[in-house]
Amino acid sequence: MKTEYQFLHFVKVEQKPKTMVWSCQAHHGNDELGIIKWFASWRQYCYFPSVQSVYSTGCLKDIADFIDQLKETL
Repeated sequence: MKTEYQFLHFVKVEQKPKTMVWSCQAHHGNDELGIIKWFASWRQYCYFPSVQSVYSTGCLKDIADFIDQLKETL
């Protein structure tokens, strides 16, 4: 599973019985931008921003790509 992208990377922070929780971090300073976790109401992984942030289309595509990879693990 690809976890390194141009400006951000993902770190697994929790393994639940059927799903995982991942931290989305900026390369510079390893600041946490948000987390990706299972959202039961929508029955899929979703991105939860930690702070009000601005994302380029490239960063959003990277986050979406990572979530698509997680869907394949189910």
